[in-house]
Amino acid sequence: MRVAVVGLGWAGRSIWLPRLREHAAYDVVALVDPDAAARAELAAALDGQAPVGLFDDPDALRRAEVDLAVVAVPNHLHSFVAARLLNVGVPVFLEKPVCLSTAEADTLAAAELAGGAMLLAGSASRFRADTRALYDLAGLLGEIRHVDVSWVRARGVPDAGGWFTQRSLAGGGALVDLGWHLLDAVAPFVGTDGFVQAVGTVSSDFVANAAWGAAWRHEDAAQSRAGGDVEDTVRAFLVAGSGVSVSLRASWASHQALDATVIRVEGSAGTAELRCTFGFSPNRHPASTLTWTKDGVDSAVDVVTEPIGAEYRRQLDELPALLADAGQRGRAVAQARSTIAAIERVYDSARPRNHAIPAARVAF
Repeated sequence: MRVAVVGLGWAGRSIWLPRLREHAAYDVVALVDPDAAARAELAAALDGQAPVGLFDDPDALRRAEVDLAVVAVPNHLHSFVAARLLNVGVPVFLEKPVCLSTAEADTLAAAELAGGAMLLAGSASRFRADTRALYDLAGLLGEIRHVDVSWVRARGVPDAGGWFTQRSLAGGGALVDLGWHLLDAVAPFVGTDGFVQAVGTVSSDFVANAAWGAAWRHEDAAQSRAGGDVEDTVRAFLVAGSGVSVSLRASWASHQALDATVIRVEGSAGTAELRCTFGFSPNRHPASTLTWTKDGVDSAVDVVTEPIGAEYRRQLDELPALLADAGQRGRAVAQARSTIAAIERVYDSARPRNHAIPAARVAF
């Protein structure tokens, strides 16, 4: 499969490009970024190992030459760039957040229909071995009633002072970043009717201090700029159309010692709890644990603890089959619309300390 990587920031360089290059199913034929220095740096790193086109604009990509575009540009450009590619018939694999408003979701749906190409979305949390074990265990829980889900970092504000902490460019803070992963992870438990109620609070106790930056993303994080106008923590309560309730917390930083992700699913016939750490931070619990509780008895369930980032490789394993499945058309947009609608509700409820997500339109 001939692939173009659009966006050569941290996600494009660190997550997708190396995995695409080592995967037998993919041939990286194009790199796209408006920054000439970023293009030149990667071209030098490739050292002529494969002929790769270097472009400053995704409009240079053609369906006859590219089978898939992996789009990993800054958040405010996600739907804008993806829609342009879809409109000319180039299939797109889009990093989260897929969109920053329900209006952008509608634009993506129209582009997918107009160009006849399929949109697939990054969904790392569902491709983890431990979350898949949790999904399998859910069949023993009876009717699902409630899910507690959290991803709390010890120190992990991304790119403090950069675009990631500017609402006009990122669309939001920890809710849009970590919260999108969490809402995606719980989607199999809550059904397809979306969320009908959502309230939440947000706070920004750590964004202004560079000491709380994600040093694992940038070695010089402690010397980076601090500040921003987004939240570093969100606490929310949501109710799905199916009646399942969800308690959610996402935090870029906290006073706990290690980064941790917890998903606890309560059913009419039992409870299951997964403890692990999503993401790439090395400041994590060493192993995933999965527990099934019924009638007062806790039972440990065998679960694989994979190398960090294995879920991204697994997504690439499954992408070709998804692209070949006509039944996948429209599913990514539908899920994204449900997710961003819930996020909008939470932000709206958090006013006046927080503002609604802007529908940014900035040229690539």
